Amino acid sequence: MSPRHEIPRTARARAFATFAAGAGGRLLHLAALLTAEPPDKAPYARRLLTAALARAYADWDASRDDDPYERARQHLVTRYARSAWHRRLAPAGRPSGSGPLGPLTPCERVTVVLRLYEGVSEEQAAALLGLPVERVRAMTARATVLLTRPPGAAPGTAEPSR
Repeated sequence: MSPRHEIPRTARARAFATFAAGAGGRLLHLAALLTAEPPDKAPYARRLLTAALARAYADWDASRDDDPYERARQHLVTRYARSAWHRRLAPAGRPSGSGPLGPLTPCERVTVVLRLYEGVSEEQAAALLGLPVERVRAMTARATVLLTRPPGAAPGTAEPSR
């Protein structure tokens, strides 16, 4: 490759490295929330992040007008959703994850993380996941009820009045 072609490639790599350095921590936190792994020990979350950043780098030139964080988040979430929804989990679809989002199914976790942590609208989350808006709304509501229930409470019990 001639030196003339090397300059844009180096600038591209530098621009992506700057983006990855700035957004990598937040994307890793997002991946750890999705996988329900502790942030300090999150091998699956790190693999998701690596794959999402690799895909974002491959699409870097084509997505000049798009927000790079949003593109990387989209790659990360869709990769997680695709792998989690096609993988068989613990009984009744409940994963054995730890942390505050551990009791949720992967579907519920994705919607909660997108809606409440990332602040994505229901319509955007539905489009990203390929689901109807009503389904995203229902999963988010069900997950919120599960998360606000006191620890050890039976699934049908209501939260005590205050």
